Order: sequence, then structure tokens, then C-alpha cells
Amino acid sequence: MEMVKVTIDGITKEVPKGYTVLEAAHSIGIHIPTLCYLKDINQIGACRVCLVEIEGAKGLQASCVYPVSDGMVVRTNSPKVRKARKYNVELILSAHDRNCLTCVRNKNCELQTLADELNINEISFDGENIHYPIDDLSPSIVRDPNKCVLCRRCIAACNEQTVYAIGINNRGFKSVVSPVFGRSLNESPCINCGQCLISCPTGALREKSSIEKVWNALNDPDTHVVVQTAPAVRAALGEEFGYPIGTLVTGKMAAALRRLGFDRIFDTDFAADLTIMEEGNELLKRLKNGGPLPLITSCSPGWVKFCEEYYPEFIENLSSCKSPHMMLGAIIKTYYAQKVGIVPEKIFVVSVMPCTAKKYEIERPEMTFYGMKNVDAVITTRELARMIKEANINFNALPDEDFDDPLGESTGAGVIFGVTGGVMEAALRTVADIVEGKDLDTIDYNEVRGLDGVRESSVTIDGMEIKIAIANGTGNARKLLDKVKAGEAFYHFIEIMGCPGGCINGGGQPIVSSRVRMDVDVKALRAKAIYAEDAGKTIRKSHKNPQIIKIYEEFLKEPLSETSHHLLHTEYESKELYPFKDTTVNKKAATAAK
Repeated sequence: MEMVKVTIDGITKEVPKGYTVLEAAHSIGIHIPTLCYLKDINQIGACRVCLVEIEGAKGLQASCVYPVSDGMVVRTNSPKVRKARKYNVELILSAHDRNCLTCVRNKNCELQTLADELNINEISFDGENIHYPIDDLSPSIVRDPNKCVLCRRCIAACNEQTVYAIGINNRGFKSVVSPVFGRSLNESPCINCGQCLISCPTGALREKSSIEKVWNALNDPDTHVVVQTAPAVRAALGEEFGYPIGTLVTGKMAAALRRLGFDRIFDTDFAADLTIMEEGNELLKRLKNGGPLPLITSCSPGWVKFCEEYYPEFIENLSSCKSPHMMLGAIIKTYYAQKVGIVPEKIFVVSVMPCTAKKYEIERPEMTFYGMKNVDAVITTRELARMIKEANINFNALPDEDFDDPLGESTGAGVIFGVTGGVMEAALRTVADIVEGKDLDTIDYNEVRGLDGVRESSVTIDGMEIKIAIANGTGNARKLLDKVKAGEAFYHFIEIMGCPGGCINGGGQPIVSSRVRMDVDVKALRAKAIYAEDAGKTIRKSHKNPQIIKIYEEFLKEPLSETSHHLLHTEYESKELYPFKDTTVNKKAATAAK
């Protein structure tokens, strides 16, 4: 690697030639403030907050895009630099909705942090404020242009997903980030993944809250409220209470949910085991009968919507299995309801998910059975943290507690659903045992692990080679499916997760600032926690779960049975990319933009 010598604030060091000034400064421990910059996602020099003084250059330069060169001398903290940064942040604030105390991002807002660090006590400029209507028509994401700083990080994240739902419209003070023609997110190709949301530095994007809906259910004495938590939540919830990234808080999470007043606390990992029983047998059936191959997982609602809109020719390849939390919702309102003698109409199911797309998923008309919704409300990891804080629960002081029976027991296979490759690995653990007819020693399928965007491999089971592929993030899914369409590759089984890294990096997870993301691989730390819980489980194969065995004996009879078909399976169909409607928000947005 070719190196160059640079001097930054009097410190001379050799750095790789391809570095930017920002990266070079960071490598020697010098912090340069940024706003639009987001590592690996957005490097455009738009906000002008990261300005530095470079000897010999005309004017100040944006360090996030300016390349280093041999002998370069940089000053990051001169009076000229500090003055320019303050002016630029003041200009941004002049056109910003500054209702910070009531903003969902209060104390976790990068603009707020910048204003504090730059010692901005007053704003010298009067902005030409245009009040845009808040777009809350999406079931998952609320868009508030009045808090947008035009950093374009959300656009870059959406483009990385190759969804292209949003972009910059209009010019100058009238510039706004939105779908085309001022439309709602609900009328765009948005897949509700929330990658835009966790990339946003301010409160311009937030999840559509279901907190009050859940509080109302908990406060109703005639309603039996059951909660379930996805595997990725336990690896991230602690971050909201000061724990290091990647700390498992499974026991404290269960304890907190119990103190919030939920009547029963179940583990979505149990339903992940159930999913493997159904999906694994679905794979075997297709392999045996020549069904549509590859079989593609359908646990990620963002990916499913992407498939329906962009790749409808692969709909028949999608597994018919509902996602785990939807399966568990159906089981709670049937099997569990019978067990405890409660009519299903009195049961309210809440899912705690790392995913904003799950809010969209529960509104899909296909996700019902016998006229009832599988799940009544979805709250994100962040929303659960807000509820715990609102209830004045000292999370860090809670003892570790367990999930409730009979739907709280899970295996290591269920846990790893939270990370990319986890569904594939869990399926292989069970499918291999079924095909071989014995309990195999192989449990860890390391060939499917890792955070690479696309991974391809093959496993041999009882002499049969099964070709597999894993993609995380819909941008990588597009690359993989294009290869299959072109006849350049063939697989028997494909796992696709809508979010980069899988559920651990879902749109409902704790938001990590761009500064922290420069130093820490958030996805890797959370994935490590997931695999640690898997390794610590006594039972690590879905079909070995005693409660799974019991539910088939007592209720479902066998995988792919008629009962399973009605409760645990669904179907999908092609969707329009731009389902335009004449909505109120569109009219208001069009008026405001003029």
C-alpha cells in the first residue's frame, strides 16, 4: 500500500494514499466534526461542517472528500475554520424546526450535539422557513421535512438499498427530501426497511409510534396482552440504557416487560424454531417433488415487498411461511388461547421488533386468519426503551428473568435468526438431521456466517449437494437475483434479509451516531452477541425444542399440515412501484413547495 506523509495540527504521520483528510485526521486521533458524512454510505461534502484549512489550497476544504497528498499540511482548528463551521451550523439551524425538547431525537441528535460542541448560543441568521406538512401516511415511517438538514444521508442509504424511494426535490430554500412530485412515502417504492431512519442525524425521519396503542391495551382490564420479542432486540436494547454495543440483556428485557404489565412474555425465537420446521420441510418437499427452486426465505417483510415490486417473477420462489412473529401471533390466538381458556378476541398481541417494516407487515391483508390479525401492534427496540423509561423502571438494576411457558422456550437456532445467514444455518441444522435420519454432530455452518453482502456456498447432505446463497440488504439481493435471472448461477436455497447485516441492523434498532460508526462495526458487535447466546444454549436445533415437539403433537400434527397451512403460511402477489393516490399530504406538500 502506497503511503504519503501528512501533517495535521502539527502532527506528522504516514497514511494510505487513498485516504481523505477526514480519515487521516481520524487515524491520528484528531476529531473533525461532520454532519452529512456517514462512513461507507455518504461522503459528499454538502453540509460544509467538516471544513479544514489546507496549506496552499484556495479557501477552506471539506475534509470528508478532500484526498491527502504527500507533504500536505492541514489545520483543523484555526480561528478561520471555527468561525466558518459555526456560521454553517447557524445557517442550518436558521431553517430548522428547533422544538428539541419534544423531538424523538432529543439528546441523540447530531445537529444538537454539534450546536453544543461549537458553543452556538444564538443564531445570527433569519431563515426563510417553509412549513411542510408531516408525511405520516406510511404504516412504518413518519417524514418531517421541517427537521431535515438536507444532508442526503437518507437518500444515500435508500440508494444503497437500490430502492430509490426518495430524492431532493426543488432548489435553494425550497429544497426538500421526498418521493417524486411531493408524494407520500406510502405512494413510493419504499420497502419500510428504515435504513433511511437510522442514517438520519436528526428527527426528520422516525418510526410511526404504537406506544399509546400498547399502553391503552395494557390499561384495559378486559384485554389479555401478550408480548413477544425478536432475537435481535436482546442484542441492542441495552444500548438505550448505556450498555456497550453488543451487550446481551435478554433477562433484564424479560423482567422489564413483566413490570410494564404484560400478561404473558413469549420469545419470538420459539416461532423461529417453528418457522424452521415449516420452511425446512418446504425445502425438502420442493427438492423431492421438483417444486420452484430456489426456495427463497420470506422472513423479512422489507425484502418481500421489494420482491413483489421489483422482482415479481420470483414470487413463486418465496417460501409460503409467514415470518416468525406472525406465526407466533397466530399460535397465541389459537393454541395458547385454548390452553388458557381465553377467547381470541380478548387477546392483544404485541411484537417488539428490530424492524420498522414489521409495522407494515401486520397491516397486510394476507396476514390474518379467520378474520383476525395475527399481531395487533408492533413496537421497535427504541419504542420499548421509551416505554421502560416512561414507566420509571431502573433497567440496569433489574434481575434477569425468564420468558413464560409454553411459548417461551427456544433454541440456539431460533436466536441466530437475528443475524444474516442465521435462517440458512438454522434450516441446515434441521434439514441435515431429517435427511440423514440421525442427530448429526455438525451444528455450526461457518460457511454461511459473515457480513459480506453476498455469500455463496454449498453443503453436502447424505451425498446430495445443496447450493446455497445469502444476501443481506436489498441492493445485494438485486445483484444475486440478477445473476439467477441471467442464468449465471443456480441455487437450491437462498436467504435474503432486507437490511444490511440482517435484523441486528434493522430500522427499529438503537440509532448510532456517525462519530461512533467511524470507530465501531455495529453489525459485527451485535452479531457476536447473537452467536454467543446461540453457543450458550443447551439445545441448538429447532426440531429438538421440546415445546416445538409438543405443539405438533397436540395441535399442528405435522409440518405442512392443513392446520399449519391455515395458520402459518400465506401467499404474495405483484405490486405497483408507484401506487399514486390523491392524498391530503400531497396537496399540502405541492402548495408548500410553490
